[in-house]
Amino acid sequence: MSRRIHTIYINFTGGIISPGHLHETLQLAAAAGVTDVRLGLRQQLLMDIPASHFKQFSEQCEQQGIAFHEQETAKPNITSSYPGAGIFITDGWLSEGVYKDVFDLFDYTPALKINICDSRQTFAPLFTGHINWVAAAHAHYWHLFIRLPGTDQLLPWPELVYTNHIARVSRCIEALLQNGITDVNNLHVQTKNKLEYTGRPGAELALPPFYLPYYEGFNRYQNGYWLGIYRRDEKFPLSFLQELCAICLETRTGQLYATSWKTIIIKNIDPAHRHLWDYVLGKYRINVRHAANELNWQVEDNSEDGLILKRHIIRHFDVADVRTYGLCFSIRMQGTTGHFGSVVIRRQESKYSSKLKYLQRYDILYTPGFNPNTATLLLYREEVAKEHLGPYLVSLCKEFYEQGSATNALQAFVSSRQATIAAPLPDKKVHQCRQCLSVYDETLGEPAQDIAPGTPFESLPPHFGCALCGAPASCFKEISEKELGVAASSATPR
Repeated sequence: MSRRIHTIYINFTGGIISPGHLHETLQLAAAAGVTDVRLGLRQQLLMDIPASHFKQFSEQCEQQGIAFHEQETAKPNITSSYPGAGIFITDGWLSEGVYKDVFDLFDYTPALKINICDSRQTFAPLFTGHINWVAAAHAHYWHLFIRLPGTDQLLPWPELVYTNHIARVSRCIEALLQNGITDVNNLHVQTKNKLEYTGRPGAELALPPFYLPYYEGFNRYQNGYWLGIYRRDEKFPLSFLQELCAICLETRTGQLYATSWKTIIIKNIDPAHRHLWDYVLGKYRINVRHAANELNWQVEDNSEDGLILKRHIIRHFDVADVRTYGLCFSIRMQGTTGHFGSVVIRRQESKYSSKLKYLQRYDILYTPGFNPNTATLLLYREEVAKEHLGPYLVSLCKEFYEQGSATNALQAFVSSRQATIAAPLPDKKVHQCRQCLSVYDETLGEPAQDIAPGTPFESLPPHFGCALCGAPASCFKEISEKELGVAASSATPR
């Protein structure tokens, strides 16, 4: 039987989309009969090209320098937390410019999944790649975690790696993994033998508590707005995206961003241009401000069964009025690795091949501490029928909040505040003139005599004299501020 469609992937390195490049791609797709497109978990563009137009589409893409991969041979995209830079992450050394410098270092197309992320954010998954780079606290150095293909085992690299050497180390590790080397210490030794790179000892990576920011709708950002667009069915009308690109080009919006949540983000929207974005959203009836419990899901690419299961569970959440803030859910219909989710619903492989849907069974798993940035999964329930998933997940959500409520946060806050109030202040030392009782305070210095704040009394220059009477430093005595206060009060007339 001949193929009816060809599913293709177009990679956007780090999730950065050029509106001009996307507009050209969409024009060719429209000519090939495509009406809607999708985004993938790894910040790619997915399209189904009718077989009757595929040859023409391929030739035109080659002429215009548009690279794509078919589903069977798709190269994994380099993903990153770049789309959240400036809106969810506003400080630190990992700037947008540094991200781009790193992306430019990759002069080859990786065959393995590579993640490049800021360690202080929880918007983009850190460890869903095979080669996972996580920014360290020390500027321009990175933690590295290897996840062996086909497994969820994370192996930490023994040292930090300098920014400029990320690409070359990635390439070497990829080649070694393909040669069958799986021990991280052996990988490290072999990599050091094959190439020179700058490394340094590093402390254990400390991750922040998981928090998924609300990433949809119009949001205030610096002097303008950013806009997040989510689609319940994961389908973006092609004509809508074409108009989106046209607005970007007209308003000189240089970049769009694909996220790991299969959404689009547009930054730097001038308030004077907001009506243009409202217009195109209204024209295509694109809804924004969906419920948060619908946004915190990761479903495999091209998985209609996964989306159906997601909708089934969300309906149960809505009826039960369940709080899911602080959690994210992952649905795995194919038993794949590299999940990202506090809670994972995994279809049992021995059951899903059955055409009888009611025979399919699922395992419910969760991560230690409910932090999705870990490769460890703990079993909560197994062989669960679809109609029982909702009640079990509600119970698991309750366990998450009970765990968070084990410590009385209000009582702890009050206790810490009382301890702070009760704690005695350090007895600060100053120097007082014996003749006129004026004070030299090291923290203030003596600007009139060009003595900078923070100058210790012992380091005063020879020309120093009392600001009031001119007495030399030898006429000063050390005294505590408490003593100074007592002396002042006793000298005050009653």
